[in-house]
Amino acid sequence: MASGSPSGERPGERRCRMYSAEINRKQPALLLLAIDQSYSMLDPWAETGQSKAAALAAAVNNLLGNAVLLCSRGDERVYGYFEIGVFGYGLEVGPVLHGTDADHPIASVEQVADNPLRVDTVSRRVPDGAGGVVSVQQQMPVWVDPLANGATPMVAAFTAIEPVIKSWCAAHPDSFPPIVINVTDGMSTDGVPNQVVERIRNLGTEDGQALVFNLHLSGVQSQPIRFPGTAEGLTDPDALTLFELSSVLPPSMLDAAAAVGYSVAPGSRGFLFNADATTVIDFLDIGTRSVTPTGLGELTDGRDLPELTDGDEDGEGAGA
Repeated sequence: MASGSPSGERPGERRCRMYSAEINRKQPALLLLAIDQSYSMLDPWAETGQSKAAALAAAVNNLLGNAVLLCSRGDERVYGYFEIGVFGYGLEVGPVLHGTDADHPIASVEQVADNPLRVDTVSRRVPDGAGGVVSVQQQMPVWVDPLANGATPMVAAFTAIEPVIKSWCAAHPDSFPPIVINVTDGMSTDGVPNQVVERIRNLGTEDGQALVFNLHLSGVQSQPIRFPGTAEGLTDPDALTLFELSSVLPPSMLDAAAAVGYSVAPGSRGFLFNADATTVIDFLDIGTRSVTPTGLGELTDGRDLPELTDGDEDGEGAGA
């Protein structure tokens, strides 16, 4: 874990309140998604009417769009509170977020906003204000396209992610720890990734260890497992494996999950099994909104921190 302490804090103060670092342009947060792109993702995703690959790509694009909105101000500027990476794993393993590559696997939210793959026009049904619904045309940026081919090399995916997390933590020692969310419809075909996941979870910043969460997609209507605190009742060996790979939710994420109606308690893990599309979208949204207890509405531009460059002085924080 990185050494040092934030400016103005006594030694040990930060350790007493982990996962509480303020997010600003000097201390951004990192959200990294690992998405299953194996052949089985062509199967239908329960109630969505789409393949798992298509519905998951839509959920990821929705998350990216929300992250841009969360970091936007009325002057239409986007401020760099987040850095984001999306790794796909199937026939190939590597970055799939448009604008990233093996040499530059993560992008700032400003780069995400400025560089969609394309902008699609979609039809959505919305309330008409009189008790009915109407269809409206909306512009939807797309950064990730569906892909489904090959096996499920989860070990290779986490192995590719590990040096990215290590490098980012070294460069951002005072930031909220990285969040890694793995979304899959099956189990790893190249071994169990317990060792590499443990190494990732042992990385971190002064604010805590990196968080690894796992979301398993259901292809059928079945009883989901949501944020369990223990392995009791996890009779499926795949569920047990993913549970053991998942980090405990920090307090800010517990609060965010409870706020949208999920039953959680101290010790609940960031783990979903047989998850439906709504729950997956909720969880991805929780990941972007809960990385600080005060919420994104109170973010600052970091001008109270040392070494702020002159180029950063012209903007205001998200809550200013």
